[in-house]
Amino acid sequence: MEQQNPPQYNYNYNYPKKNSGGARWFWGIFISILVITIFFTGISFLFLAKVISSTGGGERYEYDYRSGKGNGKIAVVDLDFTIITSDPIVRQFKKYREDKNIKAIVLRINTPGGGVAASQEMYEEIKKTRDSGKPVIVSFASLAASGGYYAACGGSLIVSNPGSLTGSIGVIMSFVTIQELAKKLGIDETTIKSGELKDAGSPFRYPTEKDKEYFQDIVDDSYQQFLDVVSKERKIDMEDLKKIANGRVFTGSQAKKLGLVDSLGTFEDAIRIAGRMGGIEGEPTIVKEKTRLGIVEQLMEGSTSSEIKELKQDLKNEFIDKPVLQYKFEK
Repeated sequence: MEQQNPPQYNYNYNYPKKNSGGARWFWGIFISILVITIFFTGISFLFLAKVISSTGGGERYEYDYRSGKGNGKIAVVDLDFTIITSDPIVRQFKKYREDKNIKAIVLRINTPGGGVAASQEMYEEIKKTRDSGKPVIVSFASLAASGGYYAACGGSLIVSNPGSLTGSIGVIMSFVTIQELAKKLGIDETTIKSGELKDAGSPFRYPTEKDKEYFQDIVDDSYQQFLDVVSKERKIDMEDLKKIANGRVFTGSQAKKLGLVDSLGTFEDAIRIAGRMGGIEGEPTIVKEKTRLGIVEQLMEGSTSSEIKELKQDLKNEFIDKPVLQYKFEK
C-alpha cells in the first residue's frame, strides 16, 4: 500500500504594508476641517456680539409726527397694547403735562383692555393731566374696550369713529383645571398651605363653592369700582348704567346715544378739537414718542440707515478684506 504524504500548509501571510502617507492625508484633512469649523464658529460669535453691542434699541425719543406753522404743539400718545402695565402711558403723560410747549394731548386708543390695576393707574394719570388744565382728547381707533374705556374716562372729551367698538364694561376671571389630565399622565400634586383659600384657583383641583364665592367677591368689587368711575365721569345714573354695563360692546354710534362718548369723528377730528381747546392758532405741530430701533430690527425692516452701513463696513473690513487662511506652497 502506497503511503501518502500529508498536505503541506503555508502559514506565511503577506500582510499589507501600512500606507502612512494615506493616514497622514486623512488626519490632515480632518484637522483642517476642524480648524475651519472652529474659526467660522468664532466668526459667528463675533458677528453676534457685534450686532448685539450695536443694536442700541429701546432708546425713546420724540419726533415731529407732523410739522405745522401754528403757535403750539399737540402730543399724541398711543395706547395700542393689551394692558398689562401702565408705565408707558403714565410716563408720557407726566412728561407732556410738565412740557409748556405742549398745549393739548390726544390719547389714541386701540386696545381690547387688560388688567384692572394698570387701567386704574392710567385713568388717574390722564385725569390728573386733565385737571391740571391741559386738555386731553381721547380718540378711539378700531377697539377701545374694557380697560381701554376705563382709561378713556379720564380724558376731557371722547371722540369715537362710528364703527369703533367700545364698552365691555365689566370684570372677568377665569381658571383652567387640569386635574383629570394630570391623573392620566400620572402626575400627582401635593399642596401644603396655611389657609383654606391659599390655593384657590389651582389648576390641580376643582374650585369649591367657597372658592367661587371668594373670587366672585373680588370680581364684584372690581366691577363696582369700574361702575363708579364711569357713572361719575360720564354723568350716567348708576341704575341706568348697570343696564348696559353687562360686558357687551357697542359701536361708536350706539355709544354716543348711550352717553359713553361725546362725539363721533376721526383721529383728524380729535386733532382739530385738541388744537381748539389748547388755544392753538393755525396748524399745530404734532409730536409723538418713538422707540429707536436696534440694528436687528432695522435689518428686519430693510433699513439702509448709517448704522447699518457702518456695521456692514466693519464686517467687510474684519472678515472679508482680511485673509482667513494663508497657505504657503513650497517647491
